[in-house]
Amino acid sequence: MNDQTTAAGELIAVRRLTRRYGTAVTALEAIDLSIAEGELVAIVGPSGCGKSTLLRILAGLLPPSEGEASLAGRRIDGPRRDIGVVFQTPVLFPWRSILDNALLPVDVQGLGREKMRATAMELLKLVGLDGFEHQLPRQLSGGMQQRAALVRALIHDPSVLLMDEPFGALDAMTREAMNLELQRIWMASGTSRRKTVVFVTHSVGEAVFLADRVVVMSPRPGRIVDTLNVDFPRPRPLSVMNTEAFGVHVQRIRQSLNAVGGLE
Repeated sequence: MNDQTTAAGELIAVRRLTRRYGTAVTALEAIDLSIAEGELVAIVGPSGCGKSTLLRILAGLLPPSEGEASLAGRRIDGPRRDIGVVFQTPVLFPWRSILDNALLPVDVQGLGREKMRATAMELLKLVGLDGFEHQLPRQLSGGMQQRAALVRALIHDPSVLLMDEPFGALDAMTREAMNLELQRIWMASGTSRRKTVVFVTHSVGEAVFLADRVVVMSPRPGRIVDTLNVDFPRPRPLSVMNTEAFGVHVQRIRQSLNAVGGLE
């Protein structure tokens, strides 16, 4: 039933990855996953299935108990400069301006603030925040703060962008707008150097709208139970969500979740 992708052009490789918490809880079990360079992959599954755990392992923030994850042939064993992360909440420093928040990785990594300031301004313009660079986070809406967090994740030009429920706390209309924004930013990077994106979400519709491929996980211990290729042409308008083909994809994913008890 799975739509497999080939290892050609593979950037991220996950092999027999298992993660346990103590002796009582197995969060992930024997995960095998291959992600191609420039691919946008969405991961869906029920709460507690290990989606966020998998993302943290890919980010180098958590070690696996067994197996391994690698990026460009090199084992991921800690945070790396070629990986950017966006969490569910923006986690912006309230005392730093939007520009200073965007430049935080530059300061931490010693990349040269003055040299990177122009890049930060270009990215802020790309996400529609030009003119807001001197504002504090509390002066911006939730959606605008999440755009600033996206700029911060992109400022050091990582090859991989990991996103953990980044729009889950937003209202429905803002979430749709951010889905369009993410697609636009991802496409704007160009086919020759397009970011590889791994996007964790609870929303089946969001996953189908955004992804080249959707990975479906079982309840804990998390295993991959299905993968689905999504071949709608890009850019995708929101109206694609009203088409029969979109509904077929959504129904297949829900059937996969139902089959393993992933939907209540």
